[in-house]
Amino acid sequence: MLDTLVFQLSKPQVWLGLALTAVTAYALYRFGRTLLRGLEAHVNRRLIMALKWLWLLTCTVGWLAVATHVAYLPSVPFLFDLGQDIVAGFRNSAGKAVVIVALALIAWNLIGSVAGRIVAEEEFNRRSVRVQTLKGVVESSLKAVVVVIGLIAGLETLGVNATSLLAGVSVLGLAVGFGAQSLIKDVFTGFFILLEDQYGVGDVITVNTGLLSGNVERLNLRVTALRALDGTVHIIPNGQILTVSVSSKDWSRVVATVNVTYTANINDALRVLEAVSNEIYADPEWSPFFLEAPEMQGVTQLAPDSVTLRALYKVQPKSQYAIGREYNRRIKIAMDQAGIEIPFPQRSLNFGGSPIEIKITRDDLAPDPRVSQDRTHTPVKPSTTRDPEDDES
Repeated sequence: MLDTLVFQLSKPQVWLGLALTAVTAYALYRFGRTLLRGLEAHVNRRLIMALKWLWLLTCTVGWLAVATHVAYLPSVPFLFDLGQDIVAGFRNSAGKAVVIVALALIAWNLIGSVAGRIVAEEEFNRRSVRVQTLKGVVESSLKAVVVVIGLIAGLETLGVNATSLLAGVSVLGLAVGFGAQSLIKDVFTGFFILLEDQYGVGDVITVNTGLLSGNVERLNLRVTALRALDGTVHIIPNGQILTVSVSSKDWSRVVATVNVTYTANINDALRVLEAVSNEIYADPEWSPFFLEAPEMQGVTQLAPDSVTLRALYKVQPKSQYAIGREYNRRIKIAMDQAGIEIPFPQRSLNFGGSPIEIKITRDDLAPDPRVSQDRTHTPVKPSTTRDPEDDES
């Protein structure tokens, strides 16, 4: 028997047959384990464990029997005859259908497992955005292919002529296509969004000139899902996206503005703005987010009730929100310490023509708490959550 086994193993077709039977046996084993897993909540745990071991033994003995038949070892009578019966059984429609379902299940789980091992970098950049986006699209597309191939193979096994069926479905699809032009438009638009890397999962975008904005949570060929600041998820068909404003593409910018009153010393206010900007830029906690030194633009607007000063910070994408909040905190403290007033709404009261008696008293003045504020150490670290758009509720 050993000589016969060595002779048979020298044939390439025998090795191919053994490999195919091993894959089929593993598929059936995984299929059975999946069914048993669904019974765990309804059956005694010991019984489930016994069934799992019994199923493992059955698949192992079955594969050995089929392998004996593939290698053609009639000198092993029990396994050879059992393998012949198993092969004959799986040539029937029911046996083929079980194998197809088992193989499709393995392919489905394998795609999910491989996709789960693809982890994008924690640092936000275009590569991590593209990896995260293409991961979801490729996974869903491959699973759809597995389902289609499984259905076609299953129909062929049950005796249905899949070629004629596909031809009929094609004609029907052509007729339906005229009524599903929006769906086709969505798919084509989604394809070019992915091809050109217009935006991806993790980007912050504004759609159709401010109608909707949020963080891209999901993107496929048909729809884009945005998560708004209040937690609302907006599902937008790709074909309805006309313009997209991406706030996290390559780099971002903080528009650091501050308004002062007309009575303030503008030169002193500009020096304070420059000092705060350079202070944030030199801070070890915030300097890694800067791509360039702050750009001072000076007086940018003379409004009816204030003078606007502005600086620009070029920063890493999606870091503009936290840096902008830290700037607001520091500029408020710096202006208070410099005695420069930031304008606030004022209201005039008219009491008519009758005289009003006003008595002014003065208590002991307490020191101004604003003077002792520490602007270089924040009591609460600013969040990296984005700020809402102007039109976003």
